[in-house]
Amino acid sequence: MSDFSSEFSIFERFSDGMPNIFMGLFRPNDSSQIKYTKSIESVIGISLEEINLFPEQLYSLIPEEDFHPFIKNIREKFANPNVSNFETEFLIKLNSEQNIWLKEHIKIVRDKNGLPAEVISLFVNNTELKSVSEASKIKINKYKDLNQAKDKFISIVSHDLRAPFTTLLGFSEILVNEKDIDEEERNEYLGYIYDSSKTQLSLINNLLDWSRLQTGRVKVEPQRLHVKTIISNALSPISIEAARKRIELKFDIPNELYMNADERLISQTIINLVSNAIKFSNEGSDISIAASKFKEGMLEFIVKDDGVGISEENQSKLFQIDQKFSLPGTDGQKGSGLGLTLAKEIIDQHNGYIWFYSQEGIGSEFHFTIPEAKNIILLIEHDKELRDHLKEVIELNLIGYEIIFSNNGYEAISKFKTILPTVIITDHDMPLMNGIQLVEAINSKDTMSPVPIIVILQNMTDDLITRYEHLGISKIVTKPVNDSLLLTTIQSCLN
Repeated sequence: MSDFSSEFSIFERFSDGMPNIFMGLFRPNDSSQIKYTKSIESVIGISLEEINLFPEQLYSLIPEEDFHPFIKNIREKFANPNVSNFETEFLIKLNSEQNIWLKEHIKIVRDKNGLPAEVISLFVNNTELKSVSEASKIKINKYKDLNQAKDKFISIVSHDLRAPFTTLLGFSEILVNEKDIDEEERNEYLGYIYDSSKTQLSLINNLLDWSRLQTGRVKVEPQRLHVKTIISNALSPISIEAARKRIELKFDIPNELYMNADERLISQTIINLVSNAIKFSNEGSDISIAASKFKEGMLEFIVKDDGVGISEENQSKLFQIDQKFSLPGTDGQKGSGLGLTLAKEIIDQHNGYIWFYSQEGIGSEFHFTIPEAKNIILLIEHDKELRDHLKEVIELNLIGYEIIFSNNGYEAISKFKTILPTVIITDHDMPLMNGIQLVEAINSKDTMSPVPIIVILQNMTDDLITRYEHLGISKIVTKPVNDSLLLTTIQSCLN
């Protein structure tokens, strides 16, 4: 057997400069202690002198609950004459916040009696790999659960896709084969066919949209949207449905709110939630749709009804793809059961959150959050000194506004194509295009929401005031600009 010191010096040279590796050498007949290479200090951050003071040296750093099973396993391997190589992995606890996983590769050189004569260990810092491995296990388990849920979901949907055809085929067959059906009965059967077809179409549309979002075939393309306009446009088609049940839709949506969202998808979410509220509300009741600022950078939307509510037993089934939940509405309307699942997927894709409160017999309110879009002031002013002054005044007094400059009207029109300002402030006397011409050009654009415009005039005349009023502009500030008046005028545009 080679000299202990010379052999150990080879190990020292081998592990030198390797920040994640150190070695150990143990000869039971020569010493009761393990010798570690100096690189152990860079791996675990403890000096060799300190380690040699521990009763079990490095192994003493193993947590108490793991120590005895670990030592027992090591001793069993040493006692077995047929074992010459094996690996083990253990955790050492340095302090309350720092843990290190070590993988130990052990080679046992045995004498002629099969007893350990020399034990050589290669220790590798396995913390990072262990962390990745644990994260992978969590992901794998998550995907397994998700696959099981989707399998159950497919089973439910397959049943729902097939079930309406019993109604469709059954009543269609009667209409085709029975020639003596009176007009009233015929219309009744046609009504069943129509309702069943409508439910089926809703299911398929929701299913396709949900599937496209899940697989990335539909990309979420957020843009700056005026909240009040989007909600108004989205709910216009279903207001007829509300009117049939004499339900009043009440809105509490400040005009200054803008969201960063995909217009089609967020409109679909609003439609789904309000349609559900109409479906489960009694005739003559109210439904409120509100929006307001939530936490920093987020808006909160609330759809509240005084309808039938949801029992505690059924509340856990909402938003779950493997727990299809659908009840008939107050007028017997049927639903696809996928509207809320789709709504949750859309909100998740927008990095928002959706939740609800409901009590059976009292009503429900659904909340969701969407990222807020910055308020933008488009300032059109060719005088740099005045422009810089107005920028400073606005930024000091109005929090959360982004100011975009234009030197003239033509430049402003170009920017207006890509942004939707909250407010436009423009000087009347500008080169190339004056304020009147600019407002006429803006009004000719097909914009979703009229943008408030504040005009700055050097000389206010009755003729100019009349011309601006005919263009719908009543916010006029004269030069020299009074800072307080300008701020009050900006704020009045937002109310």
